[in-house]
Amino acid sequence: MRKPLKTISWVAGVLLISVLLIAFESTENKSKRCNNILITIDNQLENHFVDNNDIVDLITLNGTELIEGALLSRLNLREIEQRLDAEPFLNASEIYVDHSGNMMVHVSLRKPMARIVRYNGPDAYIGEDGQLLPVSSKYSRRTIIITGKGAKELSEQVNITQGEYQNLFKLIQYIKADAFLSAQIAQIKLVKNGEVILYPQVTKQYIEFGKIEEIETKFKKLKLFYDEILPRNGWNSYTRVSLKYKNQIICE
Repeated sequence: MRKPLKTISWVAGVLLISVLLIAFESTENKSKRCNNILITIDNQLENHFVDNNDIVDLITLNGTELIEGALLSRLNLREIEQRLDAEPFLNASEIYVDHSGNMMVHVSLRKPMARIVRYNGPDAYIGEDGQLLPVSSKYSRRTIIITGKGAKELSEQVNITQGEYQNLFKLIQYIKADAFLSAQIAQIKLVKNGEVILYPQVTKQYIEFGKIEEIETKFKKLKLFYDEILPRNGWNSYTRVSLKYKNQIICE
């Protein structure tokens, strides 16, 4: 059955208008310029390693590349995203242009959760995703300190969620997730044979944790030490407490 001539004409007219609008929009976009750079930074609370000025410097190559006022058709948004992704403190980035010609920049920051302190080289941070990060000259975050003979090798890693340091990563995660432990444990010292020693914030005794295994069980013993033994005998009665041995707490 043949369609009525009027219906065909109407459809053809709509298609023609659509084609003209697309062509007009395409021509308009080619002549549209970047109006502004609008930046949103996630995870910035108490995490000031990167600010808006740093993002603008990365986008504009420290002011050498014109962005505001530039033709949008000449901006390579993917290349600019890659610049942002190369910044260690940035976890993810997204860039697009809105209908008003504004470059919308959305980034999230990595959060350091531990700091590796070396006596013969630069320090480094460990991010919450296990990524190794450089220290910053503009901001220092209070975190667990990691020291010891293995600090150099640790600081040379790219990510520690896998491989020989993954148990250390799990230990740091466990401490950070526990309100009492994160307030109490100030330092992790790497010693021989994969063992670690913990140093508390307040009391003077150091804690022999031993190898990083049975983490939950060992910390239950430590809490027993703080809850029952120290209050009874005095908070500075001991210089060493060992959690190394199964079903034992050794105090000295």
